[in-house]
Amino acid sequence: MDEPSLSDAKRRVIAYLKRSAPTGTNAVAEALGVTDVAARQHLRALAEQGFVEEQAGPAAGRGRPPTLWRLTTLADSLFPDRHDDLTVELIASIRGVLGEDALDRVIDARTARQREQLKTILRPEAPLAERAQQLAAQRTREGYIAEVTTEDDGSLLLIEHHCPICDAAKACQGFCRGELDLFQDALGEDAEVVREEHLLSGGARCVYRIRER
Repeated sequence: MDEPSLSDAKRRVIAYLKRSAPTGTNAVAEALGVTDVAARQHLRALAEQGFVEEQAGPAAGRGRPPTLWRLTTLADSLFPDRHDDLTVELIASIRGVLGEDALDRVIDARTARQREQLKTILRPEAPLAERAQQLAAQRTREGYIAEVTTEDDGSLLLIEHHCPICDAAKACQGFCRGELDLFQDALGEDAEVVREEHLLSGGARCVYRIRER
């Protein structure tokens, strides 16, 4: 996601809501040192961008409940995220404390869970091209932005344009080894899967050629 264009005032609104939401327009205005009208304009603009949303506050007697503001999940992208760093640190800790064999077992367990999930998604009786499309759809749901194209010789290319676990894969090549085996198992014995381009080996993306045996 590209960095959104936000004024300093709007970023201050977001920072305040991160600490104090849900809260009313008056509280936002007071925190920023602006008028209620200005605060409301900032909040409305942020709502149009999808960063904040309204919710009804607790009723205080008769009349309309007060409007409160809170951040949306989209606003999380505006704050530092160290998930990748944490993953790399955990990999290093497992390797350092328990050894490489233990790390391999962890990756094998992850691959086994993925394999079981794919068994519920890919229909073994479907044509290979359809199974490949089902695999690509699942990989896209996992963040890989995958697609399948058909080559002139009838083979298929499974192309992954993004790797959401790139930092983890750099720290441990076992993730990539497991994926090749995973695709082979998921597509079945009548398929042959060969990796032709690898992001971590200097490629622009990961590409797998799929042929019928």
